[in-house]
Amino acid sequence: MKSLSGVCRHPPRVPSTTFQQLLNKYTLAATAAGVGTLALPAAEAKVIYTPAHVVIKVNDTYNLDLNQDGIADFILRNTSRCNTDQCFWDLFEKAPHKNGVLGTVFSGFGPFVSALPNGVEIGPNAGNFYKGKGWLATFYYGGGGPSSHGKWRNVEKRYLGLKFHINGEVHYGWARLNVKVTDNPIAITGTLTGYAYQTVANKPIIAGKTADEAGTRMSGSTSLGGLALGAQGLTKHRGGNAKAGE
Repeated sequence: MKSLSGVCRHPPRVPSTTFQQLLNKYTLAATAAGVGTLALPAAEAKVIYTPAHVVIKVNDTYNLDLNQDGIADFILRNTSRCNTDQCFWDLFEKAPHKNGVLGTVFSGFGPFVSALPNGVEIGPNAGNFYKGKGWLATFYYGGGGPSSHGKWRNVEKRYLGLKFHINGEVHYGWARLNVKVTDNPIAITGTLTGYAYQTVANKPIIAGKTADEAGTRMSGSTSLGGLALGAQGLTKHRGGNAKAGE
């Protein structure tokens, strides 16, 4: 029998059931996460953004690890203390490893860090990055009556301008917080709602910017397998940086 000309002797390959199921799961997970297109690996990104919802109440400490390498780049603390006739409430940041925060202002109550608005450039030409301990907000109760100080009193969606190091090189980032100060009861509460950093050394980042020119970048692995975990896996990943001591 003559063979038919132009007929392929080998049937075309079709995706295996396992891979097809994985692809379907990715599509569903990407839709649930609001990802319209396949995100590039984090290693190729320039801006890495991590959404968060961390409530920092009185006597809480949170270790902010911008690039999630297991090293705390900044420490956020909320403390209270009293002596015989006065009490102090303080929400502050501490910058270890020669890191720094942009725009610290000195006063009689201590150095206060700036609450930057959206769109401010954070980089080598942005100004002074204070390398010590800086206060976001304070509340004092004692002789002379109560008083509150700081640039972060009762603000929403303001930014810490951050300078930190990766393998000895300087990188820039931001952390977005809401801060509420109340006097009845007396309390300061900070809520971290997200943070980002620039993967290119010495390159500025814009406060509030969550993507570079190439498109959306998400923290950690956004590979096919990672997104195939679905919305539950994505939520677990976003909440992975827990408070110290939990």
